[in-house]
Order: sequence, then C-alpha cells, then structure tokens
Amino acid sequence: MNKWRLLDTGKLTAAENIALDETLLEAKKNNGNIPNTVRFMQFSPPAVLLGYHQSLAQEIRADFCKKAGIGINRRITGGGAIFFDETQLGWEIICEKQLFNVGVADTDFFKRLSQPLISALNKMGITASFRQRNDIEIKGRKISGTGGTEEGDIFLFQGTLLVDFDVETMLKALRIPIAKLKDKEIDTAKERVTCLKWELGCVPEINELKKILKEGFEEAFDICLEPEGLSKEEETLFLEKKNMFTSQSWINKIRLPKDEQQMLYSIHKADGGLIRVSLMINLTHNRIQSIVITGDFFAYPKGIILDLEAELKDVSIDEKIISEKVKAFFEKKQPQIPGVSASDFISAVNKALEKINIAQFGIPLLLANRIFTVNGSFAETIKKSPRYLLLPYCAKSLVCDFRYKKSCTECGNCSVSDAYTLGRKSNMWVTTITSFEDLMVTLEEFKSQGVSSYVGCCCEAFYTKHISDFERSGISAVLIDIDDTTCYELGKEKEAYLGNFESQTSVNIDLLQKVLDAYM
Repeated sequence: MNKWRLLDTGKLTAAENIALDETLLEAKKNNGNIPNTVRFMQFSPPAVLLGYHQSLAQEIRADFCKKAGIGINRRITGGGAIFFDETQLGWEIICEKQLFNVGVADTDFFKRLSQPLISALNKMGITASFRQRNDIEIKGRKISGTGGTEEGDIFLFQGTLLVDFDVETMLKALRIPIAKLKDKEIDTAKERVTCLKWELGCVPEINELKKILKEGFEEAFDICLEPEGLSKEEETLFLEKKNMFTSQSWINKIRLPKDEQQMLYSIHKADGGLIRVSLMINLTHNRIQSIVITGDFFAYPKGIILDLEAELKDVSIDEKIISEKVKAFFEKKQPQIPGVSASDFISAVNKALEKINIAQFGIPLLLANRIFTVNGSFAETIKKSPRYLLLPYCAKSLVCDFRYKKSCTECGNCSVSDAYTLGRKSNMWVTTITSFEDLMVTLEEFKSQGVSSYVGCCCEAFYTKHISDFERSGISAVLIDIDDTTCYELGKEKEAYLGNFESQTSVNIDLLQKVLDAYM
C-alpha cells in the first residue's frame, strides 16, 4: 500500500492558503522526493475566492465584503467564485497524474478524484454523487465544488465541503453566476446548496469529520495517509510566496478596460461554462488593442488563457482573421478546456465585435454593450422590422393596479408606461411579461403565429440564465438591458420567476428609443 502525506494546515488566511497551494504544486514538480499529499484546510477570516480566470468587478461585491470583514483573493485554479466561511472544510490532492493513468484532466478525472469525499459522505449516511462539470451533490443540491490546475505531470485538485453554510452572506458577497443555476434546473442559490448541518441535523465535530475524510481517501485510492508537516523546501518556498498572494496585483490580476467608451463586451455560454469577453478596440486603425477573457471554465495549463489573449492582441478587427488565429492557437497549443472549444471563443469574440455594427445604427458603443441579440445579429433582426415589444412587469410601479397584469393604462408614472407609449407610436404590439412561464407561453405563441422578430427588455442576468430558452424559440430578438437593482442582485430570482418580485426596476427608455429609431 502506497504511503501519502496527510497535511492538515488548520485555519489560515486566504492569502496563506493560496500561497500554500502554489507552494505544494511547485515543490512537488521540482522535487521528486516531495510526497503525494492530501491537505485539509480552513479559512479564517471568511473569504471570497475568485477563480483564476475571473474579474473581481464582475464576480464579487467588494464593498459588502469590506464592510463584513470578508477577505478577497484569487485561486490558482479555474472555476467560479466561491464563499469560504470558517465552518467549511477544504480538501485537496497534490500528486502525479500518471498515478491515475491520465494525460488530460477531464470530467472523468474530476469524477475519480471526487470519489473519496463521496465515500466519506456515504459513511455518514448521506448518499452523494458526482455531477458534471465539477460538483458533488446530494439530491441535486451542491455540497462540494471541485477544480484543479497542473504543472507538468503534477496535478492539484481541490474542493470544499459545506459543513454549516451561511447562504445569506454568500448571496450578498458574490455576484452569483446565474447561468450555472439554469444548467442544473435550480431556480435560486438557496435551493442549489446544502451542508452537513442540514443533512444530518447537527454540525459534526471537525476532528471526527477529518478522520472520516481520511478514511475515504485511503479506501478510494488504496493508500495509507500519514500525518506530516511541510518539508524545509516547502517552508522556504511558502515564506517567499506569501507576500505575492496578499498583493493587489495578484487579487486584481484580471482587470477590465477602464475606458468603457472603447470597450466591447459579450457573454457566451458554452457547455463547459460561461465566457465573458471584454475588447479594447482602436477603431481608427481597426484593431483589437487588448482583450480580457474571463469566466468560470477550467483551462489547462494554467496560463493558457493569457496566451490566447496575447495571440489576439493587436489583431485586425476581421472575423475571418480572428477565427483563423484562434483555430491555429488551439491546434498548436492543444489547450485542455473541458466543454469549451475554439469555436466558443470565436463566437464570444464575434459577439463583442457585433457591437461595432450596432453603433453604425446611431447607438453609442457604451449603450451598444447593453444590447443582447438572439438568433441573429442586430442588423439581421432590425431588417425584419420587429413589431412586437415585450416589457418586464418588475419595471412597473409597486402601487400600480396593473403591475402584475399584461396590460398598461399608460398613466405616465413609470418607465413601462413610457415604453408602452413609445411602442404604440411605432405601431408595435406591446405586452407585459408577468413571469418566466408567461414569457415561454408568449414565445410559443409567436412561433405558432410565424412571428419573425421582437424587441424585449430584461436584465443581463436573466438573459445569461435563459440564453438557451431564448434561442430555442428560433425567433430573432433584440434584448435591451434594464436599469436599477434587479431580482438577481437581491437574491429574489425565485419570486421574479413566479411573478412576485416586490421591487422596481426601470426600462432604459433612451436606449429603447434608439433601437426603435434604427428601423422605424
């Protein structure tokens, strides 16, 4: 039976834990005498951790975290942002991939490395299972998220175990990746997670929990785990790295362009996760000045997305050239990005570049970034002269008798009223969408009636979550981002789904007018 090291580092700060991740991976790669390791880790104070490829501004509510004393840091692994409070137990594996006869870290590999935790949960009387892409769930509710990174033949795979979870704080600290919820057919963040306390009715004693986990790893991998500390080489390396992981340059490693007037922005949903693209362009010279690619996907090797960004920097704004560049990059570099292909990145970049074409209709780039298109480009949809306008009930006045009705009296007391007036002046059929189910019924009716296009208003989060639903209708659409705080930001998406959201948003009347002017 092979002997592995059991490294229990207890409660550390976020920077210390991330620095140790880098230390263990690098030391194992550089020194064959460093043992294969299973590490248990905890965080104090609580922290939100960005995935390696994510932007802080897009994923985390930094102001709330600062007020609540929640640390912010960035993992060396991919995936989405997570909230790690002091009750959670982290676990990770640092070993050679060849031990598992694996060359490529894919979903099957993730599943095998997740088996020890699944076995440990079974020992506690909890039936758990692995669910693609990288979660361990109990009856559809996530209790552990996993992810990894690699250096040569050495792989670091890690996960969390939710013991007693503060969902409310998580919702306030993170800008929840709504698209992931749709994939798992779960309506809210509160409904998609669980923890040991909720499953067992009590909080297990931490040392007993670690003992059960240890047994799970030993049985699943047929190994013997022996408690041991860091080697001298690892201790030295850890001290060298700690400062880097406390620095703002690391935490803000991925920044969005500052000048939004020259920024083109897009969202693309791939099977393996959400891709967000921000392009800084030089229209005078018709070139991509810089590009930032973020998202909750996993990519190996670790710096491959940075390499792709470098490949597209200063490239001509030409879809054919960009497509050739990305395809050639994938052929040469052979990146491993589970569920994400070269064509996904090409589509994401092209969606951003489409904003230039939207601007040609007299819509400034800053506003063009707030337009989403479905089943066709903006120009293609506008050419069809949409005669249907769909508006969200959440933008109606809270005291309006028609807030939850499909009609409107056009009293002038809210932005929906103003939008109705605009639509009717343009000879459009206007209606209020009162729930998600109402939207699906409306689109089905459009489809049966042969409606070719429509204009709608919704928030970015709703669009992101329901991209596939919009696309499935087969109807071309121009969707306009709404203003003000939405149900997703308030953690009220379930109420909104049912048509019971008790807050008011606002239709962007100025942008709606510009869209209608484009073809009227």
